[in-house]
This record gives sequence, C-alpha cells and structure tokens, in this order.
Amino acid sequence: MALSFFDQFMTPVFLGVPLMGIALMLPSLLFQKPSSQWLTNRVLTLQNWFVNRFTQQLLLPLNPGGHTWALILTSLMVFLLSINMLGLLPYTFTPTTQLSLNMGLAVPLWLATVLIGLRNQPTAALGHLLPEGTPTPLIPVLIVIETISLFIRPLALGVRLTANLTAGHLLIQLIATAAFVLAPIMPTVSLLTATLLLMLTLLEVAVAMIQAYVFVLLLSLYLQENV
Repeated sequence: MALSFFDQFMTPVFLGVPLMGIALMLPSLLFQKPSSQWLTNRVLTLQNWFVNRFTQQLLLPLNPGGHTWALILTSLMVFLLSINMLGLLPYTFTPTTQLSLNMGLAVPLWLATVLIGLRNQPTAALGHLLPEGTPTPLIPVLIVIETISLFIRPLALGVRLTANLTAGHLLIQLIATAAFVLAPIMPTVSLLTATLLLMLTLLEVAVAMIQAYVFVLLLSLYLQENV
C-alpha cells in the first residue's frame, strides 16, 4: 500500500507512448502571444505586466552583460511556474518531480554561466576558488572545498526543486487518504483533516511558485558571479 503513493511520480504512458512531452508542451498553450495592437484584453495585459515586472526585478542586480539572459531566465520562470501549478490539479502529472528533468535544466544552464566566466574574466572566475586573505597552509584545502561546492551547485538546484515538490505531493496524498478513510468512522476528525488538507494545498501552491522563483534566482546569482 505504501508503494502506491509513489505511483503519481511515475511518467504517464498511453498506448506505450510516454506523455512527458505533452506535459512539457502544455504550458505553451496557456499563454497568449503578444500583440502589436494598442488595445489588448485583460489577460494579455496582466501577462505582459507580470513578465515585465519579473524581468526588471530579476535583472536589477545583474551587470549589463547578464541582461542578454533576460529571455532565457524569464521563459524558464514562466515554464517552471506553469508546470508546477498545473501539477496541483487532479489527474495531472508534475514533470518537475522527476530529478532527470530538473538536472537536465540545471546542469546546462549552470555550465553556461561557468563557461561565460572562464571566457570573459578567467582570473576573477578562478579567483572564486580561493578567498582573499586565506592563510597559506589552508590554500590547498580551500581550493578543494570551493571546487566541490562549485560542482555541487547544479545538483543542489535539481534536488531542491524535486524534493520540495515531491514532499508536498506526498503529504497532500497522505492527508487526503486519511480524510477519506476517517469519513465513515470519525466524521469530526475527518472534517478537521480535510481542513488541514485545504491549508496544505494553499501552502503547496505557494511552494510551487516560490520554488520556481528560487530556481531562476539562484541561476541569476551564479550568472552575476561570472559577468
């Protein structure tokens, strides 16, 4: 019985065809294309306002050299936010609960920031491996530690997103199962459990938005160190 709780994290398959691609392309159907008209509808206006405000807030601490990443970071934020929120709907699948997908997003983007730093400012990029004023006997140890921390960054990005969403989905399913089981036995306790489930669902909505923002924010911080 316990293993069935993890069935929601298995990649859905229909007639032997994985539906992961459909789940990844679905967010693109929910957003309207920008229009060149002066007058637009409320949805497109709200969408443009959100994108502009997020881009402005994200690029505020970055140097002008990092502004070329505006389209990539904003698109990534909208993409992660969409699939995280869609995964909270009943009978849906959350692709970001798969570590392979998150690592596939984290590793290339992190590696791109590192390569940009090594190409544009190699001295400053390598200088991050050794803090200024380090005692001579500690130099080899600190270089090893900083190198390990550098290569752990993409793993931390992917695992953080996967763990938070997986834990939230598991808690929702566990509490929902408890509410259904307790309904015919102890209705009062079941009602309290359902109330807790509602509060946890609202918290999971917040987590879905925050984790998408944290993922993109950390990438922008890594980029800031290398531009």
